[in-house]
Amino acid sequence: MSKTTPATQALAKAGLAFTLATYDYDPNAERVGLQAAEAMGVSPGEVFKTLMAELDGKPVCAILPSDEEVNMKKLAAALGGKSAQMMKPADAERLTGYKVGGISPLGQRKPVPTALDELAMLYDEIFLNGGQRGLQIRIRPADLVTALDCVVADLVR
Repeated sequence: MSKTTPATQALAKAGLAFTLATYDYDPNAERVGLQAAEAMGVSPGEVFKTLMAELDGKPVCAILPSDEEVNMKKLAAALGGKSAQMMKPADAERLTGYKVGGISPLGQRKPVPTALDELAMLYDEIFLNGGQRGLQIRIRPADLVTALDCVVADLVR
C-alpha cells in the first residue's frame, strides 16, 4: 500500500503534523468507519467518516464520527444552505478523485465547502480517511480545521 496520497501530500505541503495508520480494509463491511475503528482497536467515535453531499445542488463535504449519522438539515444550516442530500457514490468518486471507502476530505480534486462535526473537538487527535482504502490519517482536529478551512458545527441527530 502506498502511503503517499493527495491527502497526505496536502498535509505535508501545509506543514501540519500527522501520523498514518493502516488496517485491513474489508470490502464487505457494512460501514467502513466502524470496520476501521474495530480493525485499529480504537473507539468508533475517534474515527471520522467523510461524506459527500449536495447542498442546494452544489457539492459539499461532511466529516463526522463513524458511529453517527449526518443530519441533513444541520449540515445545510452549517454551510448556509437550504437543502442537503447525499451524493451518489459514482459522483463522489468522480468529484474527489478517490474511491468510495477511501474518500478523504483532504487533497480532493476540487476543494468544496466542508463541515466538521463538533464532536471532533473532544479529542486530542482523530482518525480520518487518508485517501485510499485501509489508510487512516491521525491528526489534531484544530490542524484539520486549518488544513480544510472548514466550519465546525453540530452535524449529527
